[in-house]
Formats: sequence, C-alpha cells, structure tokens
Amino acid sequence: MNRFLKDWGAMVLIFGLLLLTRFFLPLPFATEILLFGMYTMACNYLLGWVGFISFGQPAYLAVGGYASAIYLFYFGTNPWLAILWGILAGIVVTALVGQFFVRLRSDYFALVNLAFCVIMYYFLENILKDITQGDNGLFYIHKIGSTPILDLGNPKDLYIAVFGITLLVWIFYRYLDRSFFGACCKATKLNEDKLIFLGYSSFQIRWLSFIIANTTAALAGSLYAVYFGSMSPDFISYHRAADPVVVTILGGVGTLYGPLVGAFAYIGLKDLVSGFFTNWELLIGVILVAIMLRGEKGIYGSLAPWLEKRLFSKFPKANPAIKEGS
Repeated sequence: MNRFLKDWGAMVLIFGLLLLTRFFLPLPFATEILLFGMYTMACNYLLGWVGFISFGQPAYLAVGGYASAIYLFYFGTNPWLAILWGILAGIVVTALVGQFFVRLRSDYFALVNLAFCVIMYYFLENILKDITQGDNGLFYIHKIGSTPILDLGNPKDLYIAVFGITLLVWIFYRYLDRSFFGACCKATKLNEDKLIFLGYSSFQIRWLSFIIANTTAALAGSLYAVYFGSMSPDFISYHRAADPVVVTILGGVGTLYGPLVGAFAYIGLKDLVSGFFTNWELLIGVILVAIMLRGEKGIYGSLAPWLEKRLFSKFPKANPAIKEGS
C-alpha cells in the first residue's frame, strides 16, 4: 500500500502541479512545458536507461515536425492525421538510421547524432527548399481544420490534448521502466558483457530503444507543428542540440519525473526570469553546476527524498513478515 501511494501519489502530485499551471500561468507557457517535457523524455530514456548521450535530438524533432507540417501545408487539414504522419515518419527514419548509430560507443554515438542533426538542418533548409520553403518556412495556421471533441485549432483544446498525450507517454515509459525490456536496457548500460553471455542481443535492445525514444521526439515535433501552425529550420537548429541534454541533467537523469521537472525549470527560467534577468542562460549554468556537484541527481532526485518524507511518512509500511494471501 505504501509503495502504491508513493508511485501513483507522486504521479498525481507532479501532473496535478502541471495542470495547475494552466490556471495560474499563461496557457502557452503551460503547453510548452508539456511539449518540451515530452521531447526531453526521449533524451532521458537514451541517457538514463541505455547510456547513450545524444546531441542530435533536434533532427528527430524535425522529422516529426516537418512530416506534419508538409501534410498540413500541401495535402490536408486534419491535425490528428498530421500527428499520425509525424509518428510514422519518426518510426521509419529512426529505424533506418538506428541500424548504424547504435553500433557505436557512447562518445561516437553523441558525435554522429550531432552530425546527423547538422545534415538534417541543411537538408531541410537548402536541398528540399522547394518543398520546405527554405528559411521562410511553412505557414499553415489558417489551414488547420476543426475536429470533433477536441479542436486542436483551439489553444484550450490543444492544451487538453497535449496534456493527455504527455500523460500517456509518461505511463508508457513507466511501464518500460518496470518491464523486463527496461531491465535489459539498463543491463546494456551497466554490464553489456553479462547480457550477451545470457544470450540477449544488445544491438536489438539498443536499436528498439533508439526507435522508441526518438519516435517520442518525433511525436513532440508533430505536436509543436500543430501548436505553432508553422515550421522553419530555425525551430530545429543544431545550435539547440544541447538543450534536451541540459534539461535531462537539470531534472534528473534516469528518473521518470526528471524531464517534466527539468522542463518546468528550464522553460520557467527562459520565459519568466528572462523578463527580469537578461542572461538567463548564466543562471541555468550555475544551477546545473550546483546540481552536478551534489551527485548528478537533478532537481527531482534531490527533492524526492524530502517529498517522500513529508508526504508519505505517515502511511504505515507493509510488514514483510506478512505474505500475500495470508
């Protein structure tokens, strides 16, 4: 019972606080926290579970974003179909490039993903400029059609949709964390030799993890495309390649809530503090150094023991001497 309260109580607390931002803070701010949190979940999964640090996340964000944007600009008006196209494009591209990237060590993996990010940026900006409109980008906000139940052209309905999708993605990663596959992912990071000795393919585990993580980034990109109603190369610039890595460390590497907490802190400092303090990146750097010096637990990892003590210490712990069914 105590463990159940800790697991689901923390989820209700974190997502409840995110939901409250909708009423006390500007709606765009609340929506961007959820979108960036989902984007960071991909990087957090690669770094925390598989041990791969990736500086190429904007490339996978671009895959989903441009797939949705091209659909809305040239072919249709249904935003839900645009999101579906973004997910499918993410699966195809990540399955193809992942065949080669996951064979590399973590340091080379980081560099090749950064190179892929640069290639994708110039590919969309120059080579496909007849389709992507180059630096001018694609503008289709007036083409997004209304849909029943949740109209994604309406900012309030879009927020509800993004909140629901983010919650579902988080539940999916929570399931992976507690699954046998999740244990195998951690084994590839901690002791790959033992995993291979037991007869498992570390390549297949890493490849599937790569597809799952970066399809999440593509999903976030497709939602960004619907949210902004436009898409340009500046949005997925390789200059922002370190952002998801910074937010992952800021929130807490390998924690389920770290991406959301880190996104809240990062977006808050960028959008709110920057109005009073111009060099907000300096503040991010100072906080990041302080967190690293405290043991790389991140904001959530540092606060979790305190919250657990304050919120759940009054509940009785299960007696290990009592067996189930007795």
